[in-house]
Amino acid sequence: MTEPPESSYSIVVADEQSIVVDADALSKLTSHALHALDIPPGAELSIVLAHPERMATLKGAYLGEAVPTDVLAFPMDASAPGEGPHLLGDVVLCPAVAEEQAASVGHSTAEELHLLLVHGILHLLGHDHAEPDEQIVMQSEERRILGSFAGVGG
Repeated sequence: MTEPPESSYSIVVADEQSIVVDADALSKLTSHALHALDIPPGAELSIVLAHPERMATLKGAYLGEAVPTDVLAFPMDASAPGEGPHLLGDVVLCPAVAEEQAASVGHSTAEELHLLLVHGILHLLGHDHAEPDEQIVMQSEERRILGSFAGVGG
């Protein structure tokens, strides 16, 4: 898969926490994922790196359970891609939770954040995992995107 030019998408990373995260790698992965998912150039997406307390507040406000979580996705624009600027939404990641999860499964925090980012992007695009068949599709897409990103030197 050829990679899109870096300027194809508008990706903003806001780091509001203290764990060192490679924001450039997150931005490149986001661009790669959007391209792999056939999102037209010009789409906009923001990534927020948040403290556990902020994640708990967001999860409480939107999902009714005020506990820290690893990723939340907030879709913004219901218009069809290709109909002018397309604001996809926000993916909020919690590096502190990702760090704990990574340690428990034996891979790096960066790898966990990459998985969570792709997971959040898929949610922005309407994917879900509430039902077993949805979960299979979502996990398959995560593997496909992350596998092709690693394959291009990501």
